[in-house]
Amino acid sequence: MNYKDLADLIFPNAKEIAYYEEKYPERNLPEGAVVTRFAPSPTGFVHVGGLYQALVARTVAKKTEGVFFLRVEDTDQKREVENGVTGIVNSLKDFDMAPDEGMVTEIDEIGNYGPYKQSSRKEIYEAYAKYLIEQGKAYPCFASSEELEEMRAKQEAAKIRPGYYGVWAKYRNLPVDEAIEKIKNGEDYIIRFRSPGREDRKIKHKDVIKGNVDFPENDQDIVIIKADGLPTYHFAHAVDDHLMRTTHIIRSDEWLSSVPLHLQLFQELGFKVPKYAHISPIMKNDNGNKRKLSKRKDPEAAVSYYKEEGIPTDAVKEYLLNIANSTFENWRRANPDKNIEEFDFQLNKMSVSGALFDMVKLLDIGKTVISKMTAEQVYAKSLEWAKEYDEELATLFENNKEYSLKILGIERGNAKPRKDISKWHDLKNAIIYMYDNEFLNREIQYDYAKVSRKEEIVKILNLYKEKYFHIADDKQTWFDKIKDLAEEVGFAREVKEYKKEPEKWPGHVGDISTVLRVALTGRQNTPDMYEIMQVLGKDSVIARLEKAIQNEGK
Repeated sequence: MNYKDLADLIFPNAKEIAYYEEKYPERNLPEGAVVTRFAPSPTGFVHVGGLYQALVARTVAKKTEGVFFLRVEDTDQKREVENGVTGIVNSLKDFDMAPDEGMVTEIDEIGNYGPYKQSSRKEIYEAYAKYLIEQGKAYPCFASSEELEEMRAKQEAAKIRPGYYGVWAKYRNLPVDEAIEKIKNGEDYIIRFRSPGREDRKIKHKDVIKGNVDFPENDQDIVIIKADGLPTYHFAHAVDDHLMRTTHIIRSDEWLSSVPLHLQLFQELGFKVPKYAHISPIMKNDNGNKRKLSKRKDPEAAVSYYKEEGIPTDAVKEYLLNIANSTFENWRRANPDKNIEEFDFQLNKMSVSGALFDMVKLLDIGKTVISKMTAEQVYAKSLEWAKEYDEELATLFENNKEYSLKILGIERGNAKPRKDISKWHDLKNAIIYMYDNEFLNREIQYDYAKVSRKEEIVKILNLYKEKYFHIADDKQTWFDKIKDLAEEVGFAREVKEYKKEPEKWPGHVGDISTVLRVALTGRQNTPDMYEIMQVLGKDSVIARLEKAIQNEGK
């Protein structure tokens, strides 16, 4: 009896690996093209760190005319959640990052290198596991959970490294005849990799992001095929990335310590070793201490959070690129209107330590992104969001489309557009006062800032309504009339005059503007007052002034 007999007994129907090598040939791509993947498990919500990895992988592939694919690693089926794949697919779609190949729904896929779901690739793993057994590089292990627990206890008591290796690898050198007999007797087993490594030897490895790193060789005989017949992550990723012709494995740096094992698997399987790029995690400042973004503690850890809040996808991607490459910020400053895909992203310029997540900076980018949109784009994108998350805003928009577009057009398209909206969640509150049904029919808390005497407020509002308001005035004429009004009620006509001799006046033209702004909007800070009045129209302006006058007369 030999290794081939053992392999045939364990995997009688497995194909020769030559079949798969021919079925999945080298890709016909331009020289230097990078093939990357996003390979999550469908075990819960998509973490922003996963989106970060996917964005980096996709950016590198697109830049080189390569391929970005989505592979679902679902071999740990106990942890799988219902519609987990759909959640992953939709998250990528929401951020305009649909893969070139891979899963596109819970069950459908595109591309010639599939299946792209690991649970559907069982026969492929069997072929390569059989090949390793034939070569004497893998073997069946019959250790029971009790035996393994006893082994661990002894290792702990002796204070030595835990694991299944060397003298502790009980079934590593079991004669083939005995292994065959055990299998025929129906004994349970799994398949382990026979490591050729020694812990006292070092390997040198160059990670694309981390640079040169040294590790002890792997000497652990890890499990490659579990009792349920499915592979472990370590074995599956080696087989999959080889057959899918992945050139760069971009993944979280929690996997860095697995590099010696993974390099060993590639070498023992006779595969060309891909490049590895280990991304540092996104960190959070927690009372002066850095920690990873947590699924339990931080709502912003979930990709769904950004959709629910209505933070534009372009803003999230731009922010993630900003923390991925320190050169991005200067590039954006020099190229404010260019598409982020034109940025010359470099994997080797990524931070070796984890970047800090800064929500304030993300929302600032959100403001910039939204400020560059047309009124039509803001309307369409915010309405799409509101239909799912804010029924009141959706109704307002759908019932008042043309008027809403005018509101959204205020201070838009200027050389320096206003940046007051960072996410769609804030939009309703920012514009609700522009709708008469909302403004005229509710109680308003008027706060006129510096001007507080009721008689003075009423005088300013009446004078403006009866003498100075004319909807057809151009902007300069309108502002000159505000100055005339300030002068008539004894306020300084110019702010600089007031600053020079503040004791001469109770206030200045800016204070008069504030009285009008508060009367018309209920707020001290709004976009340009002239533009607001043009959108409101004559009847609404008059009605609002009268409401404010009536309020002061109570």
